[in-house]
Amino acid sequence: MVFALCACSGQTGNAADGAGANTGSTSERIKVGIINNDPNESGYRTANDKDMKNTFTAENGYDASFAYSLKNDEQIAAAQKCIQDEVDYLLISAAGTSGWDSVLKDAQAAGIRVILFDRTIDADDSLYEASIVSDMAKEGQTAVDWLAGQNLDTYNIIHIQGVMGSAAQIGRTGALNDKVASDSNWNLVTQQTAEWNAGTAQQIVQAAIDSGTSFNVIYAENDDMAKGAVQVLDKANISHGVGKDVIVMGFDCNKWALEELLAGNWNYDGQCNPFQVSYIDAIIKDLENGKAPSSKVIVMDEKGFDAATITQEDVDNYGI
Repeated sequence: MVFALCACSGQTGNAADGAGANTGSTSERIKVGIINNDPNESGYRTANDKDMKNTFTAENGYDASFAYSLKNDEQIAAAQKCIQDEVDYLLISAAGTSGWDSVLKDAQAAGIRVILFDRTIDADDSLYEASIVSDMAKEGQTAVDWLAGQNLDTYNIIHIQGVMGSAAQIGRTGALNDKVASDSNWNLVTQQTAEWNAGTAQQIVQAAIDSGTSFNVIYAENDDMAKGAVQVLDKANISHGVGKDVIVMGFDCNKWALEELLAGNWNYDGQCNPFQVSYIDAIIKDLENGKAPSSKVIVMDEKGFDAATITQEDVDNYGI
């Protein structure tokens, strides 16, 4: 289902508090349709959605509507509804990388400007104004390089993937798959999608334990799935973290996850910066003033954190 699908003709109760302030008539505001993933998907997505709603308000000159889904076809249907409602801008964080050409061409034909955020898509860049994204492939490579630096004799990895076909899943999976293919001492005990869900991650790890197969790495493609995995390890009395039996890796840098690193319970967390909205707001203002974006692609600055070196300052500064 499409979560909280809002008609792209006005700001609704899903938007930030104060959205109904008297800042000019609705017709004077910039109409924005925002297609995003379910804000309950992860801490990253909650922070991303909150950032959007705090900016695209009537006080800031916007008339915004929001639609949420983890399914590409539902997102595309929501985008088509926004086009029918004649938004000025269509902002998209795509659930999947493919299948967007038709709707983007429809938007372009209608004079609607498209800005991508968070995730890339497989479409000609002439179909959108700008893309403000994380380098998911770099996130994956940074994590795998860190893991290689642990110099284990053998890597037996439980790989818990996100939603298949999403840019985050493709990027965070790619580097690991390449390393497993090239190094004989890197093995995948299991490789399954938990679709960003902690409960499903628990099932995957429990099945691996029940099978009796040895493993020493949990590579989870977001923090929530890593948390679910660790809960199963704890129940099974399997030690994890710095100097323990199982290395635990996550992504997104939720504050609580970085605190797990600081405590030595996890080993690595890859940053994924959810705060793209200031860039989007600036691009829209430039476009409204006849100025093209300075860059077609803006890549968010991100890093990886190691439990051996992380500080409280890092937790405070980078935790979301």
